[in-house]
Amino acid sequence: MSYTIHDAKCVAETDAAILVESPDLDKSEWIPKSQIDDDSEVFRKGQRGLCVVTEWIAEQRGWL
Repeated sequence: MSYTIHDAKCVAETDAAILVESPDLDKSEWIPKSQIDDDSEVFRKGQRGLCVVTEWIAEQRGWL
């Protein structure tokens, strides 16, 4: 199962993670690239759209 963050924008990127802003989130969140689903539209800095992450990271962050 996965969790979708709507209207996501990647504002920064490292080798291991992306920094995502979204109206769905209370604050900007660093998301490990290993926790981003293949169905996501957001993988790199500057990309916008749906950010699909694993259920595990969504539970860890309290989004579920």
